[in-house]
Amino acid sequence: MNFAAFDLNLLRVFDAVMRERSVTRAGEQIGLSQPAVSAALQRLRDLLDDKLFARNGNDMVPTPRAESIAAGVGKALAGLERLLAAERGFDPTRLTRTFTLMGADFFTTLFVPRLMQDMTRFSNGISIRFLDSAAGQVERLLRDDAIDMALERAVEVADTVVHERLFLAPFKIVIAADHPAIADLPDGSALTLDQFCSLDWAIRSIDGSLSGWTDQALEKLGRSRRVVLAVPHFHAVTSSVRLCGLAAAIPAQYAAVPAMVAGLRVFEPPFSAPAPDVRLYWHSRRSRDPAHEWMRGRVRALCGPYQVG
Repeated sequence: MNFAAFDLNLLRVFDAVMRERSVTRAGEQIGLSQPAVSAALQRLRDLLDDKLFARNGNDMVPTPRAESIAAGVGKALAGLERLLAAERGFDPTRLTRTFTLMGADFFTTLFVPRLMQDMTRFSNGISIRFLDSAAGQVERLLRDDAIDMALERAVEVADTVVHERLFLAPFKIVIAADHPAIADLPDGSALTLDQFCSLDWAIRSIDGSLSGWTDQALEKLGRSRRVVLAVPHFHAVTSSVRLCGLAAAIPAQYAAVPAMVAGLRVFEPPFSAPAPDVRLYWHSRRSRDPAHEWMRGRVRALCGPYQVG
């Protein structure tokens, strides 16, 4: 292969297909038509003498050769992007880029509309994609450039992933307003342990588990509760509580929005537990990417009002 005549745009196509696992979505990411992406991919296959990707249903599955060069190609492209951005100076008003974030529906409900509104102040070339927490492991998705950053509770990650606290999210207890067990309780008061354990519960669970931090706290007290519903989204939790006469623990920030708790009453738990630590995660190779660094700053600023306590 004559590298002097090599078209570096082919590597942009490869990187996009590697991240998106789709010719169509890759084209959308880099502003090329599907035929243009397919043609570029074929040229790269000929140059490298490898199929690079095999179709499996709607997905493009990378070959071992593609897997072996993906990280290096991504790092090289990111380095070029940083170099050129540093030379010309970063201007968010000229930014054309799609940012992919991941987190709970807490964020899609309360945060994403504000983020998108914020983005329109700078550039109409910015697009936002937000994946649900169930999309996969934070470390793997960041490593593969499937996401730009994650907004998640504290999780174990490798040293290659950078993270910082956004806010703490203590829980409040919500119960259907007409539930007889709370008829005589003033709003905002703490439930007794007996009242807490007598209720039927709904929980947010992305893996279907019927237990969580609350059950661990109860176990230390020699008590237990009955969980009758596990769903992956807080919005579904609160809707189910409202309609089915259940109780649930939801983040204080979520409980503070009247529309989220309409038809519910809010109480304090009968025991103390560490407030979940909600953090921002990104891969270290993106730390000096000017556009990524700017977006992290916008996320921090917009999450500021979620600080409680």
